[in-house]
Amino acid sequence: MRRIVTALCLSLAVAGSASATDLEFARGVAQGDFHALVKDMGAALSYKNVAPAAPLGILGFDVGLEATGLDLGGSAAWDAITGDKGSAFVVVPKLRARKGLPLDLDVGAFYSAIPSSNVQLFGGELSWALLSGGAALPAIGLRATYTKLLGVSELDVQTFGVDAAISKGFLIFTPYAGLGALYTDGKAKGKILNDPAFIAVNGGKPLSEEKIWSPRYFGGVKLTPFPLFGITGEVEYSGVTTYSLKAAINF
Repeated sequence: MRRIVTALCLSLAVAGSASATDLEFARGVAQGDFHALVKDMGAALSYKNVAPAAPLGILGFDVGLEATGLDLGGSAAWDAITGDKGSAFVVVPKLRARKGLPLDLDVGAFYSAIPSSNVQLFGGELSWALLSGGAALPAIGLRATYTKLLGVSELDVQTFGVDAAISKGFLIFTPYAGLGALYTDGKAKGKILNDPAFIAVNGGKPLSEEKIWSPRYFGGVKLTPFPLFGITGEVEYSGVTTYSLKAAINF
């Protein structure tokens, strides 16, 4: 856990991992390994909650830096990308913004470009609070999300998510939890789809598009040590465990 927290904190400070490299396949992969890779990429790139369920309100906003970390090491597909059998702890830094709207609606977006890498991604969210919460009642919210991978010539990945969350504030702490479903659509492009040497690894057949539904569960806590400033930590499981940390200006 100390390694994970350290990596995320460093990412918030420098906006990425200095050791990042381009995402490029060194050799072909079989369909089963491609399926596992798409599922892992979906978990890594999907839109994270990293916020309580209460709406921001029509004048509210939330702008900050976020980082999501997970370990992609150990899979044949990841080894084909890196050419390395070692561990691959990946940190995805993001610039994220969220704005309150009328009718207890919030809209948000993020953008990420991992330094020293060809990996870029963006995403958006729309959330609605069934209950806005208060002194006695918790907040309950519904949310829809979308993300898309950019910059990688051999891989096209996008995710769609729906979930529900509940939260309740106590002094400067606001714990929350939620569950939902994540849909990941992954396609091979370029040489891993067309090059005969790469196709041969999959028995002479091009890699098929992978469409994967995964349940996901998440929980976290927002800490507000000072007015207009919050730190939120979250753990999510959707076949792979991810850890997210956000520091933001908000009200």
